[in-house]
Amino acid sequence: MALVFITFQAFCSYLLIPMDTEQSNHLKAYGVAYFAVSHNIDMSWLLNYRGGSFMCVYNSAIETECTVRGVSFQVIADIQAQGILNEIGAVENNMNEIRLTKEPKIAVYSPKSKLPWDDAVTLVLTYAEIPYTVIYDEEVINGELPKYDWLHLHHEDFTGQYGKFWANYRNAQWYQEDVKSNEERAAKLGFSKVSLMKLAVAKGIRDFVAGGGYLFAMCSGPDSYDIALAAEGVDICDAMFDGDPMDPQAQSKLNFDNCFAFTDFKIETNPYVYEVSNIDVNPTTHLTNKNNDYFTLFDFSAKWDPVPTMLCQNHMNVIPGFMGQTTAFRKEVIKPTVTILGESQFFNEARYIHGEYGKGTWTFYSGHDPEDYQHLVHDEPTNLDLFPNSAGYRLILNNVLFPAAKKQQQKT
Repeated sequence: MALVFITFQAFCSYLLIPMDTEQSNHLKAYGVAYFAVSHNIDMSWLLNYRGGSFMCVYNSAIETECTVRGVSFQVIADIQAQGILNEIGAVENNMNEIRLTKEPKIAVYSPKSKLPWDDAVTLVLTYAEIPYTVIYDEEVINGELPKYDWLHLHHEDFTGQYGKFWANYRNAQWYQEDVKSNEERAAKLGFSKVSLMKLAVAKGIRDFVAGGGYLFAMCSGPDSYDIALAAEGVDICDAMFDGDPMDPQAQSKLNFDNCFAFTDFKIETNPYVYEVSNIDVNPTTHLTNKNNDYFTLFDFSAKWDPVPTMLCQNHMNVIPGFMGQTTAFRKEVIKPTVTILGESQFFNEARYIHGEYGKGTWTFYSGHDPEDYQHLVHDEPTNLDLFPNSAGYRLILNNVLFPAAKKQQQKT
C-alpha cells in the first residue's frame, strides 16, 4: 500500500482547475486561485487553455479548498502538466502561461450607509471568498489609496448629482438621507459642495492609477467619473443638487483631455432626465430588443497582448447583455486610444473597455448586474448560488486577478 501511495505522488504532482464548460463553479475557482496566491503558492493562469484554466504544483491545501468550495479540479502527473505547457508554448497556438505571484490588495469605493441597490462586484467578491476593504471619500481624501493594488468604484455619481435620482426619488427617505450624509461629509472634509468633494476624490483616484494602481468600474461609475474630471472648475450641477444654478456655458468649458475613456460627449443638464450624459445609450432600444442583447469578446494575442487576453478569459465568447444606469458606451464618444474588449454588433456599442493611464490601468464595464437584465431600485440582490458559471460575472473576476500578474503584464 505504501508503494502505491509513493508512486501516485510521484506521477500526480500538479493540480489543474479547468475553466471550460467542465467547471462546476467558475466563480469560486477564482477564489481558490486568490487563496493560493495569498498563501504564497504560485498559480499559473493558462490563457486560452480550456477557458483560462489554473494550474499549480500539487498542494493538499489547494485540493481541500477546491473540494470545500465545490470547484472542479484534476490531479495530473508531471508529464501531463508538461504536455499542457508545451501545447501552450507552441508558436502556432494563441495561448500563454501567466504566473500569479502577487496577492492583490482589494478596495471597494462604496458608501458606508445602506442604499436600495446592491453592487455586482461586492456580491461576487463575497461569493468567491476574496477579501476586500470598503473605503469611501474620507479614505481617498486622506491619502489611503496607495495601500491597495486594485480599486472598484461602486455605482457612484462623481458629478455631485446623486445619480440623477432627484426627479423620481427626492421625497424618498433613502435619497434624503444620502444627500444629507454627503453634505455633512463634504463639510467635514472642508468642501463647500458635494460636487467639489467628489472631484477631489476623482482626482485622488486618478493619481492612484497614475502611480500604478488598477481601477475597475461598472454602471454609472465610468461615465460619471470621466465627466467629473472633464468638468473640473465648471459648475455642471443645477440648484436642486448644490443650491445654485449650473454654469450656462458648462458644455463648452469641458476639458476632455482630463478623461480616461471618453471624449466629445454631451452632458445632460435636464434634472428630470435620468442620465448624466450621452455616453450611455438609449435604454428603450435595449428593452425593445432584449432577445438580441448580447455582446462579443474580442480575441487578442495571448503571447503579445496578455493584458486584454487576461481580461477576456471565459468559457463563452458571446455574453448575454444586461442593463444599468449606464447600459452601454456609445462608440462615437470613446477615445481612439481605448481598447474595446467587448462590443455589441447589433446595437453598435461597446460594453467592456480598457486603457492605460500613467503606470496603471483602468477597465470600464457597462450595466449593473450580469444576471439580472433590468435591475431596479429596491430589487433583491442576485443569489450567485444560482449562477456559479456566470460568464458575465467572470469578467469582473478576471480584473480582480489581473494585478496578481503584475510583473508579467508587459508585452514580450
